[in-house]
Order: sequence, then C-alpha cells, then structure tokens
Amino acid sequence: MSATDMNMMSRVVFYEDRNFMGRSYECSSDCADMSSYLSRCHSCRVERGCFMVYDRTNFMGNQYFMRRGEYADYMSMFGMNDCIRSCRMIPMYRGSYRMRIYERENFGGHMYELMDDCDNIMDRYRMSNCMSCHVMDGHWLMYEQPHYRGRMMYFRPGEYRSFMNMGMGMGMGMGMGHMRFMSMRRIMDSYY
Repeated sequence: MSATDMNMMSRVVFYEDRNFMGRSYECSSDCADMSSYLSRCHSCRVERGCFMVYDRTNFMGNQYFMRRGEYADYMSMFGMNDCIRSCRMIPMYRGSYRMRIYERENFGGHMYELMDDCDNIMDRYRMSNCMSCHVMDGHWLMYEQPHYRGRMMYFRPGEYRSFMNMGMGMGMGMGMGHMRFMSMRRIMDSYY
C-alpha cells in the first residue's frame, strides 16, 4: 500500500465521554474546531494513521501524538487538563529525513543537521537551546526535555524562524518563549 493510499484511509473516531461512550465524530483529515460536532471529547480510537490532537481550536495549545490504538481516557493517560478541541492528520511519509536546528531565532547561532532521532541535543551537540529549525524532509516531533519527554510539538516540512508565537499554550504563565526543545524524533512509517 502506498503512502498516498494510507493517508486517504487515515481515520480517528472521537467520543464525548470516557470509554468510547456518548456521541461520536469520525474524522479522516484536519479539523480546526470540533465543537460543532461534539460538545466535549474524552476518548478516541485511532483506527488508521497518526494524528496530532490539540487542547485548543485551530491547532493551538498543548499537542499530543496519537497513533493507531484505543484511548479510553486519554486525559488521565496524557495528563491533559482540557478536552481535545482540534486535530491534524499526519501524512504518512516514506523517504529520507532531514532537519536543521539552530540555537537562536531566525536561523542564528550554531546549526546542526539531523537525519535521525536525537534523544538529547546537549549530549550530542553541546547545544543548550534550540530556537528555530528548518525541516527539509519528513515529519518530526520535538520535545521540551531530553529522552522524548515533556510537552511536544509537531513539525512538518517548512521553515520555523521562531518558536515564540507558534500557538502553544503552556499554562502557568509560561509562553512559548520559555520552551526549549531538547530532543527530537522522526515520525516513521512503522507508526502507521
């Protein structure tokens, strides 16, 4: 099956209540605002593909990666404070992966190129901060802590000159400017 065929078949079903109860909404593409379909969302089944879910509309707020599986009570699984409000389908990708990370905004400071997962940029590159990146190939998840822990953010091919205003609601008065990305991994086709 080709990546294009797999993308066309991606599907997630969201449920209003825990344990797949209540009204449901089936989705196979991006949805910027689920409130017109469900008043709340407390569980989901990813039947095919991979999705990023967000706790705010328009792909904003905290992000969570979901691949095929059942999430009967994802709020307690992920420590979420709020319901899913939007979702983005992650297209399947087969090919090489390449991303450049920079220690300062606007591609400033030291640059390192990654083609594989990096569980700790401090250990590998002696880099204490990553403030911008350019994703040339593939789809990536970046994490605020080493070893793929903490809050995450999804990056698809493109230039990201500053992580300051990317819509990540951090809560507790922390804005994106306080977030550091310390590890990153590829979203591989084996996740699908």
